[in-house]
Amino acid sequence: MTAPRILMWADATEPYEAAIAEAGLAGRVHLTALARKDSPSPELLAETEVILGWGAPAGVLPKMPKLRWIQSLTAGVEGWLALPDLPEGVALTCARGTHRHSMPENILGAIFHIAKPYHAIEGDNAEHRWTRRMAMPLTGKTLGILGLGEIGGELARKAAGLDMRVIGTRRKTGTAIPGVAEIFAPEDTDKVLAQSDFVVCLLPATPDTENFLDASRFAKMKPTAWLINFGRGAVIRDGDLIAAVTGKVIAGAILDVFRKEPLPPEDPFWSTPGILVLPHIGGGFPGRDKVVGALFAENLGRFLAGHPLRELVDRKLGY
Repeated sequence: MTAPRILMWADATEPYEAAIAEAGLAGRVHLTALARKDSPSPELLAETEVILGWGAPAGVLPKMPKLRWIQSLTAGVEGWLALPDLPEGVALTCARGTHRHSMPENILGAIFHIAKPYHAIEGDNAEHRWTRRMAMPLTGKTLGILGLGEIGGELARKAAGLDMRVIGTRRKTGTAIPGVAEIFAPEDTDKVLAQSDFVVCLLPATPDTENFLDASRFAKMKPTAWLINFGRGAVIRDGDLIAAVTGKVIAGAILDVFRKEPLPPEDPFWSTPGILVLPHIGGGFPGRDKVVGALFAENLGRFLAGHPLRELVDRKLGY
């Protein structure tokens, strides 16, 4: 069997090459590294069987007659699925689960930012001003998680350790999740919104979730509740959220994901009191490439052996 050509279409490929070597697969494949800004040569297009990358421009993939598998470097694959010419028979896998520790920690950081007055105290410090401030206890508060997947489950476990009551939505409601008091179907999202003091959105971007959180759903939330979005920006109807926060329908929002990134300077999210913009910090952490590299190396071994791939994307569901 001829060794397959692997196109590593990324700016820092060393961790992936190291993972392949560590898995003992380096001698069984031909590796080609290409910067994200560069375009594959006709020869490379003709020979590539596997792509490891962030995305591809429209018109490129149909020129790869041997392409059999794409490994996305991100958990979200809406960019790949949006391609009008994504070949039907090509397997698409994602980096699902590679930030199952970092993202829950960052979400908890957002919750602590809301509940504990350290930011305000930092301002007091700058003015040498002693101001008594009250921290909100998290014990007994209800955390609603929209999207109880792997990250949501890990967040639930950590939040339950803080004595928070955790509820949430999931397509499969029959299986218990440690730390989750009650699981609702997506069509019962309003029941989660009505009970929650903090609503964390972890929903993927799909046709079903486009503008999922709109004025009607914000109206179901408590006026003291906060929205925290670490899922995808398209899930929120932006203007409705701004109206809900400025109109005191909800207390505020912390957003880590947006329809357009980087968020343009003129976007009203920046200037809306009660909305905190985060620069998409959710899943990133030092050494992430090594973790994703380990997943890719495992999948490469499966690919070479003809075994099922991990984290295979269901194109109909969108994740």
